[in-house]
Formats: sequence, C-alpha cells, structure tokens
Amino acid sequence: MEIVIEIAKGIIETIGMKNITFYLLIINCVGFLTMCFDKFKAKKGYWRTPEKTIFTITLLGGGIGTVSGMYLFRHKTKKTRFTIGLPTILIAEIAIIVYLLFSSF
Repeated sequence: MEIVIEIAKGIIETIGMKNITFYLLIINCVGFLTMCFDKFKAKKGYWRTPEKTIFTITLLGGGIGTVSGMYLFRHKTKKTRFTIGLPTILIAEIAIIVYLLFSSF
C-alpha cells in the first residue's frame, strides 16, 4: 500500500491537482457513459463492451461514474463480480485520495 501512496504523491507533484481533478471528471464521465451505452447495446442485441474494459475504466479512476451508471441503468447489478468488485475499487480509490489529502507531502 505504501508503494501506491508514494506513486500517487509523485503523480500529484508532477501533474498538479488541477489537472488531476480534470482527469477524474473526464474518466468518470467516460465510465458513466460506458455503462449507459453498454446497457443500450444489451437491450438491442448489439456487440457489447468487454467486462475487462469496464474494470479498467474503474481502475483508472472512473469508479464513481461506473458504479453510479451501474445502479442508475440497472446494468450488471446481478453479477457479483460487478456489485462487489466495482464498489471495492471505488472505496480503495477514495481511501487513497482521503489519505493523500490529509497527509503531509
């Protein structure tokens, strides 16, 4: 866990908080829209977004978007891998952010 914290601190120092905030806004919009479009595709019988892609978006910081999209669109809510996995990733990301905000650099 300490390695993740050190990497996150390095990224914040290098990129800057303003750019990170903008990035998180964009990646969460992408996550939300991914769940929206995948639900639409599922209803129409079209080619679907791979589950690995949804998890990757979540791991890249899009947890709020994917989790809110999952429940708003009632998409993949019967799959344990999603109902446990996505919120767990989101909680871990929030814990890291809170730790970074309240720790001294």
